[in-house]
Amino acid sequence: MILYHGSNIEISKIDLAMSKVGKDFGCGFYLSADKTQAIELATRKTEQLGKGAPTLNAYEFDEKNLHDSNLSVLEFQKYSKEWAEFVLMNRQNRTRISSHTYDIVIGPIANDSVGFQIRRFTSGLIDMDKFLQELKYMKGVTVQYFFGTEKAVGYLTKVNVL
Repeated sequence: MILYHGSNIEISKIDLAMSKVGKDFGCGFYLSADKTQAIELATRKTEQLGKGAPTLNAYEFDEKNLHDSNLSVLEFQKYSKEWAEFVLMNRQNRTRISSHTYDIVIGPIANDSVGFQIRRFTSGLIDMDKFLQELKYMKGVTVQYFFGTEKAVGYLTKVNVL
């Protein structure tokens, strides 16, 4: 399968040290099978940073590797309480030390207001059911692929975008 990463630069080599803390599945490299979404993210990132140009980076990943015994993989099939708790744990982790031991995590993307919703939940303004509802991505279920270790990144092969 082809996975996409939208950025403001061409990424010739994935550098996990460049990843940001406090993301849905932790500090790592995020991709999407949805080319349109990756292009939108590239445009947004370029606008936020005010430099570079929207760039679509593409990588080939053989899904059979998800069953490789050398990889620790977690997959959320849908929005669930377990998914929301996992996102909360990772979003609250403001360090580069992972909150989990998975090489690859696959699951739904949280909406853009996740920080606000976490504050509402942790202050007791909303319960877990409401928190879960509020985290759902407004454009429907969109799956994200998290590659959080050098071992996992080694399974990605850069390809030219068609």
